[in-house]
Amino acid sequence: MQTQDEAELCFPQLRNTSCRKPTAQSNAVLLNILLVSVSVLTVFLNLLIIISVSHFRQLHTPTNILLLSLAVSDFLVGLLLMQGEILRITGCWILGDVMCSLYHFLSYIIAGTSIGDMVLISAERYFAICDPLHYPTRVTVPRVKLCVCLCWFYYFFYSILVLRDDLVLPGRYNSCKGECVIVIDYITGAVDLVFNFIVPITAIIVLHMKVFVVAVSHVRAMHSHITAVTVQCSVTVMTKKSELKAARTLGVLVVVFIMCYCPYYCLSFSGDNALTGSLAAYVLDVFYFNSCLNPVIYALFYPWFRKSVKLIVTLQILQPGSCDYTEA
Repeated sequence: MQTQDEAELCFPQLRNTSCRKPTAQSNAVLLNILLVSVSVLTVFLNLLIIISVSHFRQLHTPTNILLLSLAVSDFLVGLLLMQGEILRITGCWILGDVMCSLYHFLSYIIAGTSIGDMVLISAERYFAICDPLHYPTRVTVPRVKLCVCLCWFYYFFYSILVLRDDLVLPGRYNSCKGECVIVIDYITGAVDLVFNFIVPITAIIVLHMKVFVVAVSHVRAMHSHITAVTVQCSVTVMTKKSELKAARTLGVLVVVFIMCYCPYYCLSFSGDNALTGSLAAYVLDVFYFNSCLNPVIYALFYPWFRKSVKLIVTLQILQPGSCDYTEA
């Protein structure tokens, strides 16, 4: 029969090396409920995007291919990474040291690919708005697919370099059985901060600033020729307004991206290299929460998403030839 002391251990059969079960706290319970809710919402929203872009041929455009890659990475965040975080916060890690290392490895790949996709989307919008004449020849579906594949491969090998110590010897940083800890040294953390945060953020901000400047200049040109009342002018007005709206949407995207990602990298670079504790848990949850916001920011602003969701919910996509629906 287990004693009270053994009941408090993650692995009672390993009395000397087992971690103790976390004490039940109200904030841990609330965080668990929040993570489960966000996880379900993240999986659901991103799954809708994946089905929409994959099913309807009309949506096989360069922009939507990038949205599809982003949705896949964010879908995996909700399906895998958030579940692992729930285990780490609310209970003992019962999956072993190898799965712990694999969890860290997947988290770096998936989260990194999401960042890379956002950079690619920013670059695609830059060419679409700032260089529309060459856009059809420079930004094609095959080239975008190649860029997406290169992005995934890049973060795969990048994650191996960053986590090489943990992958070679799983669980080397765990102080007891039932713990899943990752430790990034100062130099590796600094390199990761530069290549996985500062460089992407800088690229996104620069691209968005150029897009915004071009959109504003187009609007000013539109107002300066507003006296020419022609059909061509009315079409131009609609085009310039859509460009300005796209610039504003990208601005919101940048702010949300920085708000979600900045706390994580600030903590990892602050000297508290072991990403453990309640503060790190909340920061990591905000980091993952961006995967739930991405489909809201990117997809819900597009009319095709609302139309395709209606076709999915009403099961019209099961009908023969539904992939060619023009109303999607």
